[in-house]
Amino acid sequence: MIIMNKTNHPHDVIVSGIHLDLTPALTAYTRDKLERLFRHEERIVRIKVELECDRKHDKEHKFLAKAHIVIHGPDINGIVESDDCYKAVDLLVDKLDQVICRRHGLQKAKRNHPHAVEFNGVFLPKAV
Repeated sequence: MIIMNKTNHPHDVIVSGIHLDLTPALTAYTRDKLERLFRHEERIVRIKVELECDRKHDKEHKFLAKAHIVIHGPDINGIVESDDCYKAVDLLVDKLDQVICRRHGLQKAKRNHPHAVEFNGVFLPKAV
């Protein structure tokens, strides 16, 4: 019997580079930082991260970090720009963490405070 299991990263995280050589160190750094999101929300299906180098500027390169989180409910997107690629990843994870925590709080508030139901003109049977 063969059991296939992702032992290193049990979550589905896709890291890709655009106009950027994606090193194993950068990939591992991004995956380690994204583990924080899975601790806050366990219903995340997939996270796709694109790291992009904007080479339009001659002297300084700007790095863009884009993320798309597939989750039960509306998906979450985030874009961050920075001068350093590692800093862009940190800022992106902080931004996504805030969005997920806010979303979790809103769902919890909705669950604890249901809307009132009006029974005007509805016949309710009597309990025996």
